[in-house]
Amino acid sequence: MSEVRLGIDPTVEDDVQLDDVTLGAYTQIQAHSVLNDVSMGDFSYCAGYNQIYYAQIGKFCSIASFVRINPGNHPTYTRIAQHHFTYRSEQFGFGEDDGDFFAWRKDDLVTIGHDVWIGHNATIMPGVTIGNGAVIGTGAVVTKDVEPYSIVAGVPAKKIKMRFSQELIDKIEKSKWWDWDYDTLKERLPDFRNMDDFVEKYCD
Repeated sequence: MSEVRLGIDPTVEDDVQLDDVTLGAYTQIQAHSVLNDVSMGDFSYCAGYNQIYYAQIGKFCSIASFVRINPGNHPTYTRIAQHHFTYRSEQFGFGEDDGDFFAWRKDDLVTIGHDVWIGHNATIMPGVTIGNGAVIGTGAVVTKDVEPYSIVAGVPAKKIKMRFSQELIDKIEKSKWWDWDYDTLKERLPDFRNMDDFVEKYCD
C-alpha cells in the first residue's frame, strides 16, 4: 500500500485553493479542494473535492471527500431576487460586490473539535459547533450543534447514538491525548490499537 509520507510541513495536493488558511503539522489537503479562512489542527486531513469556508478545525479530524463546511446561501427571504447578481455584482458589470452580504458567513463560523470524523458528501451549515470525537454520517446535513462523541446522520442530521458511556467520555476528555507530542503518540501507538489498554493506562 503506497501512501504519501506526511511531515511537519503540510501536504497540499494539486488544484487546491487556499486563502487565509493555517495548517498544522502532518495535515493533508487532497486535490480539488477550496479552503477559505480556515484553521486546521495537527494531523487533520480532507480527502479531496472539499469546500471549506470560515471554520476552525481541531486536531486529528478526518474529513471525507465532497464534504462542504459553511456553504454559501441565497437571500431567500431578504431580497426579491435570490440570484447572486445582487451580491456578486462585479461579475456581471453591475458595480461593486455587496460585502455586507458575505459578512454573515464569517460571523457564523463553524467550529469542529478534535478527532471528528465527517463522512462523504456531508454538509456542515454555518454557525454549527461539532464536539470532540463526534461522527457525522455520509450525506448528513448538519444544521445544529453536535454533542461530543455522538454519532449523527440524516437530513437534517439527528443523533443516532453515543460512541461511549459518559463516564468513559469524561476520562478521554481528561486525557487530552490529542495534545500529546509526536514522540509520545508514536510510543503509545500500540495502546491506541487496544481500547482496554488505553483506558487502563490513560483514563484513570
